[in-house]
Amino acid sequence: MKRVLGILVVMVLVLSVFAGPNHLVIFHMNDTHAHVWGTEDGGGFARAATLINQAREEVAKEGGSVLFLHAGDVNTGIPESDQLDAVPDFLALHYMGLDAMVLGNHEFDKPFEVLEKQYEVAQFPFLGANFVDEKHGGPIFEPYIIKDYGDFSVGIIGLVTEQTKVLEPIYLGENTIVDAEETLKKYLPIVQEKADVVIVLGHLGYYADGRRPYLPVEFTTSDELAENISGVDIIIDGHTHTLLETPVVINNVIVAQAGDNAENIGRIDLWIDDGRIVDWRGEVIPLTSDIPEDPFIKMFTDAFYQLGSEALNEVVEETKVYLDGEHARSDETNLSNLITDSMIWKTGADVALMNGGGIRASIEAGDITYRDILTVLPFGNTLYVLELTGKDIMDVLNYAAKIPDGQGAKLHVAGLTAEIKGGKATNVKINGEPIDLNRTYKVVTNNYMASGGDGYTMLAGKPGYDTYFRDADALREYIAHLGTIEDYTSQERLIELDQVK
Repeated sequence: MKRVLGILVVMVLVLSVFAGPNHLVIFHMNDTHAHVWGTEDGGGFARAATLINQAREEVAKEGGSVLFLHAGDVNTGIPESDQLDAVPDFLALHYMGLDAMVLGNHEFDKPFEVLEKQYEVAQFPFLGANFVDEKHGGPIFEPYIIKDYGDFSVGIIGLVTEQTKVLEPIYLGENTIVDAEETLKKYLPIVQEKADVVIVLGHLGYYADGRRPYLPVEFTTSDELAENISGVDIIIDGHTHTLLETPVVINNVIVAQAGDNAENIGRIDLWIDDGRIVDWRGEVIPLTSDIPEDPFIKMFTDAFYQLGSEALNEVVEETKVYLDGEHARSDETNLSNLITDSMIWKTGADVALMNGGGIRASIEAGDITYRDILTVLPFGNTLYVLELTGKDIMDVLNYAAKIPDGQGAKLHVAGLTAEIKGGKATNVKINGEPIDLNRTYKVVTNNYMASGGDGYTMLAGKPGYDTYFRDADALREYIAHLGTIEDYTSQERLIELDQVK
């Protein structure tokens, strides 16, 4: 009997020596922005669920595992989700078996109580090692998690972009975002002690092409992190909506990002032997229309889609022309002029200020529904009236004059004209009269910019008040007031002379 047992032990040892490496499949999404529902053209969570479930079955047969991660910005983009505080999105991700997500900057679009509700609905970890209590310095949510797969373990550290302090400062309250790289240095040794493979799940942004946005805050990027920090195996990233069709390798770190709007899902296959990655491959899989939608995910998300649809589909008015919001980060358009004009109409202000990044869509010629308006202005921002001197307004214009095309901080105005040259505003007129630097003007903006969002820190703390009129509702009322839009001016109000040929 002893001899038989001895033979069995030897056989087990021999088999373990010749056993292949462990297989781990990582699925990842980022910047899904409320696009839980697909279309006839593809996309959506139900198609992603099909691929994940198929992989779980296939990999399980060989003794492998699947890890599913989201790199932030679940919130904001589709009215059916926005109206329901993204509950459909977080529930869908829960039932899809999401292992963890990192907080994106758009997770702070609404009051902190909404984020807490989303956390309760989700029932998976919200990571954010550098999202901390400003007074005590401790993380608000989990800084990292460890996933134990038996023969190996994976540590996942969540890092939030410091840009949030500029982009979405309104609801941070007594919390803040601290330096991501320094935070990683703090937690990396702890996680390395507990895990064989280390993943940074970051909503940081990939700027390897050098096109960093102009923002009055220091911020960390995923490519910089890979260059500067050793000991990280993989960075799953978001924020810049970058489509890396295959992951890039920087300083032996695998860096991946999968586009946006649930149009794709990233997949990284790892083979791990004795706690080390011995082989890998990665790709981004388009969620094309030929991928079947998971019936369960589709069933309950479709039920959410129906909630409130009647109100969203109500026709407000008609436009005979295309209202262009697509180019609001680079040009003044008929839609940006319409929006800023509606802000003055609603409040009686002298001047309106609007950030181009707040204009998220265009409106096609034809009937205009409330859904269309909410898609253009999805953030639920309110109109905020400030008392600004002429000098204050010049500070705003001179900041805006330095912002390159393509940034969300691109300024749109009403009640004001100016010429922009050499990064300065000149020949500024308010309602046709030269600006008076000592006079106090009534200026309307949104509560996001009024609290310093998009780098307009010169507005924060200025005397004023929140009207609590939603910008989308003001636009809806203004369009109804105008009646059928036969045409609308796209004439520049901030004339960029440097671009005139």
